[in-house]
Parts: sequence; C-alpha cells; structure tokens
Amino acid sequence: MANANTQIDPMHAEEIGHGNSKAAWSMVFVMLIGFVVGCIAFAGHNPTFVYVGCAIVVVGLIVGWAMKKAGFGVNGSRSGDSH
Repeated sequence: MANANTQIDPMHAEEIGHGNSKAAWSMVFVMLIGFVVGCIAFAGHNPTFVYVGCAIVVVGLIVGWAMKKAGFGVNGSRSGDSH
C-alpha cells in the first residue's frame, strides 16, 4: 500500500511519449524500405543488394536525426502542436 506522503519525482511526472512525430515516422518508413530490400536480396542470394538495404537503413537513421534537428521531432517547433 502506498504511503500518502509519497511524492512523485518531477523528472518522471511528464508523459514519456512514443516518438509519434513526422521525424520518427519518416525514419521508420525509410528503414522499413531498407529492411524489405535487404530481406528480399538475402532470400535471393544477392549480397550487393543486402548491403544496399543496410545502407538504406543507415540513411533512415540520418533522415530521422536531420528531421528532428529541423524541428519535426516530438515537441519540435514544426511538429504540429499535437504533442
């Protein structure tokens, strides 16, 4: 049973969120394309396109980071005020 005098740490009082932003969704979409390309190439025994798929995944990380820096991340200046 919780004590009535228990205080909530203000650091953990705000909602965590789940990265629901334009930057996060763009990153996931690009990375998903990379995984699909890599998996199809792996099944088809084509190592060149496996590496292309890996490169697309890395590009997805860069896209997400760049969009976050541009203000499209959670609570960003251009995020649409939905967070």
